[in-house]
Amino acid sequence: MRRFLLLYATQQGQAKAIAEEICEKAAAHGFSADLHCISESDKYDLKTETAPLVVVVSTTGTGDPPDTARKFVKKIQDKTLPGDFFAHLRYGLLGLGDSEYTYFCNGGKVIDKRLQELGARHFYDTGHADDCVGLELVVEPWIDGLWAALTKHFVSSKGIEEMSVALTTASTVSQKMDPVKPELIHIESQVELLRLDDSGRKDSEVLEQNAVNRDQSSALIAELESSLTRSIPPLSQASLNIPALPPEYLQVHLHESPGQEESQESVTSVDPVFQVPVSKAVQLTTNDAIKTTLLVELDISKTDFSYQPGDAFNLICPNSDSEVQSLLQRLQLTDQREHLVLLKIKADTKKKGAALPQHIPERCSLQFILTWCLEIRAVPKKAFLRALVDCTSDGAEKRRLQELCSRQGAADYNRFVRDACANLLDLLLAFPSCQPPLSLLLEHLPKLQPRPYSCASSSLSHPGKLHFVFNIVEFLSNTTPVVLRRGVCTGWLATLVESVLQPNRHASHADGGKAVAPQISISPRTANSFHLPNDPSVPIIMVGPGTGVAPFIGFLQHREKLQEQHPDEHYGAMWLFFGCRHQERDYLFREELRHFHKHGILTHLKVSFSRDSPAREEQAPVKYVQDNIQLHSKQLARLLLHENGYIYVCGDAKNMARDVNDTLVEIISKEVGVDKLDAMKTLATLKEEKRYLQDIWS
Repeated sequence: MRRFLLLYATQQGQAKAIAEEICEKAAAHGFSADLHCISESDKYDLKTETAPLVVVVSTTGTGDPPDTARKFVKKIQDKTLPGDFFAHLRYGLLGLGDSEYTYFCNGGKVIDKRLQELGARHFYDTGHADDCVGLELVVEPWIDGLWAALTKHFVSSKGIEEMSVALTTASTVSQKMDPVKPELIHIESQVELLRLDDSGRKDSEVLEQNAVNRDQSSALIAELESSLTRSIPPLSQASLNIPALPPEYLQVHLHESPGQEESQESVTSVDPVFQVPVSKAVQLTTNDAIKTTLLVELDISKTDFSYQPGDAFNLICPNSDSEVQSLLQRLQLTDQREHLVLLKIKADTKKKGAALPQHIPERCSLQFILTWCLEIRAVPKKAFLRALVDCTSDGAEKRRLQELCSRQGAADYNRFVRDACANLLDLLLAFPSCQPPLSLLLEHLPKLQPRPYSCASSSLSHPGKLHFVFNIVEFLSNTTPVVLRRGVCTGWLATLVESVLQPNRHASHADGGKAVAPQISISPRTANSFHLPNDPSVPIIMVGPGTGVAPFIGFLQHREKLQEQHPDEHYGAMWLFFGCRHQERDYLFREELRHFHKHGILTHLKVSFSRDSPAREEQAPVKYVQDNIQLHSKQLARLLLHENGYIYVCGDAKNMARDVNDTLVEIISKEVGVDKLDAMKTLATLKEEKRYLQDIWS
């Protein structure tokens, strides 16, 4: 059987699931896939690899390759490697991303471009799948076309090598570019990601977008009648192409056991975990604000946990207890919730390389696993829906689940499952005849991920303490009428800190309460460059609306202490662009920011209020941070381009960060007198020099 090497780099499991799907399908097409996580460098060697390589790569919110690919990327970025280091390698790459973020599919693009620089060549076109419109719109046809490309590669590799090269599939547009100087390679890749129009897209991508538009139009027509549980023609009458049934591989035994103490320490983590008490909680917004924002102080004095301003950390949180109980009840497992879950690989499984899920600890109760280990709010993938089909007895329900996982039902899946954030419990309540075994849930539900938070303090100003800030996320369920849901982590935190919560908006003056301090588990996040410059004399620009201001509070506290300790040093200007809805309701850290401004720590404080009317009628409204940035374009261009300044952006990735990015392109274009492409090159250079830094989230 013809072998190929299959690597995946995943952050939250998407790339792994797609790679496993490729692996499962390979045998039916006469191939054998050697599947590994890209971090498992002891299990493969690209330098000596003779088989074709297939890589599936996801992208983080800031446009970086996932954590699992960090060592691999560092290794191939070694500037001493010769240009023919991978000249023997033939590969195909599938990148995953979200076009609502500034750096779409950059994880895949970084690896793709570097492999090209080191002499590797494509045997198959690069695919860029967009989670904004549905990954499957690109993933499914890309996988379907992979087998013909592999066959062509193996046939051509039997001939002379020149013919093999001639037969390989054409490269993507970015790889057809004229050769560029080595120091410009990364800059050019950033420019490609910053394009403002679609002129660089291939015809196939345009066709895919047209197909998406047609699907969206069809969805609008169907809006009056179709729903999660019901379809209308033509889908309800169509012949369906449904995916193959994923092979079962787990055997589950529930073992009755005397009650035992279980702790969060059983939750798997690659980083050290610290249990720390909450020493203070303060509400930063008024009660009539649209969002409720809390500041929480953790006591880290009895741990080895350390941080710099700008760092982030992971917070380990559980699922909602009421949702866990509802799921147990629906699965008819309430009476067995305290039973220990014992897992084995099924002896007769057809799943290649089947392994026990590493995120499910041994000898823990069912309730513990559903509470601390599995993301029960996760949107079920199509493979999960396909597996649920065979657990459903009602004919109409079975047909609807088949439609939702079929190629023909892609628009309905996007609308009623993916975009509605429907989870497993939603589906089980909507399809009452579906009775999945516990093993199926453990096979398909992903790991409950820790939630990242920015540090909002400086250890110089608050020794032994760590502050962080969050909005209590609340949203209406799209699947259950009039049900207000809270975010998994923020809802839990809000309840947890109620006993010590103070409705005092001036965070620095509130003292901790006398209630018993609740405990939470945190772990450090590594490889962060969102730090103050080593040289305190360079100017910095901070853009942080809403809770995006959090790391900049740490920056300002740190700078204040440095200026107290070293008053003779020269310190660069500090600009802060902050924004919120209402000055009197959600102006976070108002007193603190005024203090920093009054004492010259913060040299420029520019605040915008998106829902307040201008103070005077003749004033032009400055609604958002990008409007204020535009008003000070000359000064900011001078700081960034002539005074070696740094710019930091923290907050919402899909709207604010993109708008700020576009505004910076406009400013550079206008102030320097260059076209937008050259302005993008300049901005890309700043990013490459780590003078344009982002800490953004969705």
